[in-house]
Amino acid sequence: MDAGAALSQIIFRFAPQCKRDRAAHWPRILLTARHRAESMTAQEALMENLIGVGLYTPAEAGRLLAIAPGKLARWLRGRHVGEHEYAPLWKSQIDLDNGHVYLGFRDLMEARIADKFMRCGVSSRRVRAAIQIAREIIGDERPLSTDRFRTDGRDIFLRVAETDEHGEEREGLLNLFRRQYEFKQIIEPLLKSVDFDDKGAPFQWWPAGRRTNVVVDPARSFGQPIDASTSVPTAVLAVAANRDGVETAAVAFDVPETSVRRAVEFEAELERRLAA
Repeated sequence: MDAGAALSQIIFRFAPQCKRDRAAHWPRILLTARHRAESMTAQEALMENLIGVGLYTPAEAGRLLAIAPGKLARWLRGRHVGEHEYAPLWKSQIDLDNGHVYLGFRDLMEARIADKFMRCGVSSRRVRAAIQIAREIIGDERPLSTDRFRTDGRDIFLRVAETDEHGEEREGLLNLFRRQYEFKQIIEPLLKSVDFDDKGAPFQWWPAGRRTNVVVDPARSFGQPIDASTSVPTAVLAVAANRDGVETAAVAFDVPETSVRRAVEFEAELERRLAA
């Protein structure tokens, strides 16, 4: 069993035991569950280092991002096409040394933006080139997921600070391919549903918008989608609600009924996208 599957089984196996535990303590409960369920195998020891990083298989990441798992694996593993060898687009945060591909939260965000660029009409060749150029400019292995990137559908821009003719600093956009400046009013930010730290790196994602109160946070529940107020995974709430009803699930996990309903809707939407 790989580490990702082991984590999922541990979470769901322990969920029924959490009926009267305060949901605010959910991350600590998950850790306790892991130790009880598997007695700290070697893989779990590795997983201790994943707190704050997140852990996703290509299938789990693909479900959240609506991207084919095979495409995600190719981006992180690289591939051969005829006589050509293509290196990974970037290095994954996760290496469990078992031959499988995994994604961390930053990988998830990088893949999300790379996919959006391609959907906007930017070729995969240009995305690869942009990653390489931007990596050198800003010194980040996963530059697309920082808050300094934008696209107008044809070219990719890096947000930079520049000084005008009067000596005043203002924000501009560097076209990575033409190496010229454009003003940021040309395009809208792509990352409205992401929270960034003071260094411009993403640390939280609201996959269905902020109003749903569902967040993906690598510091909580290993980056699984959770109810933001209580930290209970949406998958756990949805399973309980579908089995026992919304009211019973809310009592069992000590969360508001609205949180359970939102979790059910969120998980159902993921399934609909997967089936489309």
